Amino acid sequence: MTGSVPNLAGALQRLRETQPVVHHITNWVTIYDCAQVVKVLGGSPVMAHAREEAAEMTGLASSLVLNIGTLTRELVEAMLLAVRAANAQGIPVVLDACGAGSTAMRDEACLRLFDEVRIDIVKGNASEIARLSGAQVRTRGVDAAAVALDLRQTAQALARERQSVVVVTGAEDIVADSARLYLVRNGHPIMAHVVGGGCMAASVIGAFAAVEPDLTVAAAVALTCFGVAAEVAAQTALGPVSFKEKLLDALFYLDETTLQERMKLAE
Repeated sequence: MTGSVPNLAGALQRLRETQPVVHHITNWVTIYDCAQVVKVLGGSPVMAHAREEAAEMTGLASSLVLNIGTLTRELVEAMLLAVRAANAQGIPVVLDACGAGSTAMRDEACLRLFDEVRIDIVKGNASEIARLSGAQVRTRGVDAAAVALDLRQTAQALARERQSVVVVTGAEDIVADSARLYLVRNGHPIMAHVVGGGCMAASVIGAFAAVEPDLTVAAAVALTCFGVAAEVAAQTALGPVSFKEKLLDALFYLDETTLQERMKLAE
């Protein structure tokens, strides 16, 4: 651990005290996981996908999380309405670029969102972020494909181009803006065998973005807390299924002592 270290415990306490509403327009495969992970952290999740209420619900929230995992054209329209409302009110927006690089539709949706509204934080695996940066890579469905790029440079270049915080998840998580770069080395290999891990990570980022105005710090704190909880859960998990349950419990009981002992966050 080097450099200035964000106050993880302070951010977690603010989240639990303020119980922010986190609005999701998200992935049907993992919608319950996204809601549950925000709930155990202390937030208040809500999922309003209909175009008729997406903007209005955003107005009641403290952050907005988008996930393109089960994309439709109608969902893109709802996302645009919600983000316009969020942008107008200064509500942070997190985009999980789930499956970017696997189909043209997903790539087009991400680029349209980038071009027409402000995305504050974009999160993806190595091939998803590489594709959004313009690299000719192909994501394996929603799983990362090998990328022959310097991911730190790629993340920071995309952050400069889009004026967003860029998060690359993997064995080492990267959080970059145009000037700063954090590395999060917490987590456990079993996370790669759990459906919904990446979607939950985006929701955790959204929850912390609701209470931490420095969005680069918010993303780094969120991934550190998520990774530390994963390490705690993996200690007693019998396999991926029990791990997911223990991960939610570990997030619920996460405390300052555990964070101080385990965090591997470097700037």
